[in-house]
Amino acid sequence: MRFPSRSLSSQALLALPLLLLGCTGNPSTRQAPDAPGVLPGPIAGSSQTRLPNGWKLSPAGTATPLGDLPLNLQISPDGRLAAVVNAGWGQNSVQLLDVATGRLLDTRVVPAAWAGLAFAPDGRTLYASGGQHNRIHCFTVTGQQLRPDSALVLGDKWPKQKIGVAGLAVDGRRNVLYAVTREDNSLYTIDLETRQVLRTLKLPAEAYGVLLSPDGARLYISLWGGHAVVPYDIASQQLQPSILVESHPNDMALTRDGRRLFVANANSNSVSVIDTRLGRVTETLNTALFPASPAGSTPNGVALSADDAQLFIANADNNCLAVFDVREPSASRPLGFVPTGWYPTAVRVAGSQLLVVNGKGSTSKPNPNGPNPVRDVGEKGAGYIGGLLGSSLSRLPLPDAAALATFSAQVYANTPFTKAREAAPEVPAGNPVPPRVGAASPIKHVFYIIKENRTYDQVLGDVAAGNGDVSLCLFPEKVTPNHHALTREFVLLDNFYVDAEVSADGHNWSTAAYATDFVEKSWPSNYSGRGGNYDFEGNRGEVAEPKDGFLWDYCRRAGRSYRSYGEFVYKGKASLPAIQGHFCEQYPGFDMKVKDVDREKIWEQDFDQLVAANQLPDLSIIRLPSDHTSGALKGALSPLSYAADNDLALGRLVEHLSRSPVWKESVVMIVEDDAQNGPDHVDAHRSTAYLVGPYVRRHAVVHTAYTTSGMLRTLELILGLPPMSQYDAAALPLWACFTARPNFAPYQLRPATTPLDVHNTAFNGPARRAQKFDLSREDAAPDLAFNENIWQAVRGEHSVMPAPRRSAAVREAKVEKESEEDDN
Repeated sequence: MRFPSRSLSSQALLALPLLLLGCTGNPSTRQAPDAPGVLPGPIAGSSQTRLPNGWKLSPAGTATPLGDLPLNLQISPDGRLAAVVNAGWGQNSVQLLDVATGRLLDTRVVPAAWAGLAFAPDGRTLYASGGQHNRIHCFTVTGQQLRPDSALVLGDKWPKQKIGVAGLAVDGRRNVLYAVTREDNSLYTIDLETRQVLRTLKLPAEAYGVLLSPDGARLYISLWGGHAVVPYDIASQQLQPSILVESHPNDMALTRDGRRLFVANANSNSVSVIDTRLGRVTETLNTALFPASPAGSTPNGVALSADDAQLFIANADNNCLAVFDVREPSASRPLGFVPTGWYPTAVRVAGSQLLVVNGKGSTSKPNPNGPNPVRDVGEKGAGYIGGLLGSSLSRLPLPDAAALATFSAQVYANTPFTKAREAAPEVPAGNPVPPRVGAASPIKHVFYIIKENRTYDQVLGDVAAGNGDVSLCLFPEKVTPNHHALTREFVLLDNFYVDAEVSADGHNWSTAAYATDFVEKSWPSNYSGRGGNYDFEGNRGEVAEPKDGFLWDYCRRAGRSYRSYGEFVYKGKASLPAIQGHFCEQYPGFDMKVKDVDREKIWEQDFDQLVAANQLPDLSIIRLPSDHTSGALKGALSPLSYAADNDLALGRLVEHLSRSPVWKESVVMIVEDDAQNGPDHVDAHRSTAYLVGPYVRRHAVVHTAYTTSGMLRTLELILGLPPMSQYDAAALPLWACFTARPNFAPYQLRPATTPLDVHNTAFNGPARRAQKFDLSREDAAPDLAFNENIWQAVRGEHSVMPAPRRSAAVREAKVEKESEEDDN
């Protein structure tokens, strides 16, 4: 039986999206429609912050600064206090705030934390998840303070035991605490009197939240990795049949009578409404800004008003709340949107107030005073990209209809995504990049090369035609002659930004234009050393994957052939079923002991055989990771030799392709998976990107702001693939870098001018620190410390690396033609 679906954007009150569907201008300058009390463009009296990915923020209400990546917010039973748990890369903590004023009352630092948070029914005790330390922090609430008590221990810390405490619920009737986990996938029942674990019950998949029914008879557990909610009958101590919902169920809310359960599905842009008596979904609420939107809203928090009349949903990646009237079962009605800060992770109602936790605050921060890490034990100081996204608590009155109309207009003014843009991006007719999915292109083969971790200034800071800072350039033309030649002979892009923070989300952004809530909420604890040996490239299973998959999944559905050379391949084995049978078994994955020039030879042999057999795939995804380097590690190749190796391999690949029979219908698209928090005078997200091929403009400089998602959107249009997320659907394709007049002249390889076989010989401070880095996989070493290690390996042991820079806004330049010299 199909159950009804309610969409915010399908109702008369929100005619706004229908008006916006007719807007075809640049989304960065698109105006909001006329509405009562609303002015075109940014709403009257509001301000906007443009993020590097092109989305904008204008949070409603007043803000209180919080800690690092808050993942949960709970209100005390008497409604006076609010508790927040911070579980980011930096200092983890539990905070107490005054609900009426938003004033921060107390902060208690903990060794590790995660999303679980619960008050005891009497409000005198607060429990918080200890994450991968496998314990539950206990606090006595005394007045306006949190007094630490001994923790409830479920097991030894990671990696001795893999438990991973997630959601918590207190059963006052039985004086027990329930905890669900995301590593051993279990429900723990803990006696609060003896502080001992009474029983452990295995769950079908990774769990996120647990909620006790009002009558105390049943628990509801959201299975983050199992697209289901599983009820647990407390009397019989048995799991009941699972209730299927949509992808990545996380936060939940129950009506006061316990008859309806609302479940946020982060991977599906939806909230499932469950009739608890029937044990099935009776309604699905679409939380996206437009109906039938691709992934990318990421609902991950839900809250009901005190009278159960309204439901508030935190859309993390849309930076807003979605609001529904839910008074009538199976007849919910959308009301509007509320703009929030960056990546809201929780929403709660306290009396007549809305409280929203913004996981990344309201802007990316500059770092003028420089980093201060304790480098011998990893990233512990200021300056790291994972610790610079300050969070906040937003407070505002519950909005009425008039306020929601204004707020909704502001939300639409903040987003570059529209259904019109998804269907037909702004590409002029006659461009080799098609104006819509399915339109013809003279380009038949895409070679998509993913490299590792460089900012623009680190490689191209010495290029006079671009916006570079030569003082930050570590790998200038002498080291990377082919990279430099490609920017001169084809297109120089000096305003390109990666969507990712680190490689954990970088390879997801580079192949799916999205990082799921699992990736966003898991990599900080992993990178901080608190635990969680996560594999973010396909080996974790459903919990880590976008609902509709990656590039190869979209190719398969569209009937496009594809082949991977080292991407999502580990030790000769495919990480995902879709890659099995579609990868070169001889081509190594990430391994710093293998040179890129050797990888390129393997690619050449495979490529030639495929061309000869007329079996060359439409999409080749090629990993060239040597620009990652091994830092100053004694005995390893020097960073300059690694970069030179990467450069020569790239040059050879392009030259070989350009002299092949398929060159006339090919394009090479090259990105870094992330910028690894390196120094750049514009922003630490700014990176290098390259386009090469007969249909790419020659001798051009393009200053337009582009992103990883924009590169993917370009690739998708060429191959006839739909967008994978709202990010690539909204992104500007790189059509301005292409020309309808092809130039089939082959590329001439530039020989290496830096030796490829120089090894680090010094055993100095940087070399000793490099010994402690995990170089077995990309970005296992802490970014800031590793970047400085590379800097000192190139510039000298006692040289000081400039601080990474954060920009609240990036330059939106028009396509510039004054540097163009089309040699056609």
